[in-house]
This record gives sequence, C-alpha cells and structure tokens, in this order.
Amino acid sequence: QVQLVESGGGLVQPGGSLRLSCAASRSSRAMGWYRQAPGKQRELVAYVTSGGSTNYADSVRGRFTISRDNAKNTVYLQMNSLKPEDTSVYYCYAQALAVTYWGQGTQVTVSS
Repeated sequence: QVQLVESGGGLVQPGGSLRLSCAASRSSRAMGWYRQAPGKQRELVAYVTSGGSTNYADSVRGRFTISRDNAKNTVYLQMNSLKPEDTSVYYCYAQALAVTYWGQGTQVTVSS
C-alpha cells in the first residue's frame, strides 16, 4: 500500500503560479499528476519516473514543471502562467509493483 498526501492547491489569478506537493508513504516507480474539471474526463498532466524522465501534456508543456525528491518520496508540480482552463481538481498518483495509488485530490482555481 502507498498513501499519498497532497498539498498546495488554491485560488490564483490568471498568470499566477502555484506549487503542488505530494508525499508518498514509500518509494514508487513513477509519480505524477492527473486533473479533472467538472464534466470532463480525467487527463494526464505530467509524470516523472524514478530515474528522472518526465513527460507533459501538450496543454501544460513549457508552463508546468514536475520534479521529485526520491529521498522524501515526494513529487512536486510547479505551475506557472496559469490559465482559467487549468482550473481542475488535481490528483497525485504513484505506481508501485504494478499498482496505481491515488491521492485525495486538491482543487486549483484560476480566476480573477
């Protein structure tokens, strides 16, 4: 079992920044973030492997940066130049032993 604790969501104005954090209870192979807006499907935002390889959705590439601290089993999502369409619930996930674990979700709202 892997427990995930997320933090860092909130309300921000367009063009602003937020940093999400997700701490896992044990090491994981890959960690990342999905998001889901009301009435829309959950979409992959970004992930990072234990070796440091990263991948991003086209909609966030160049604005968001994912990183991880393996010593702390923590993944971060730095979100810059936020847009209203980034408004969603963001879910952290971690993969360990072919099982995917999910965080509880954190709300990000981009609005003036």
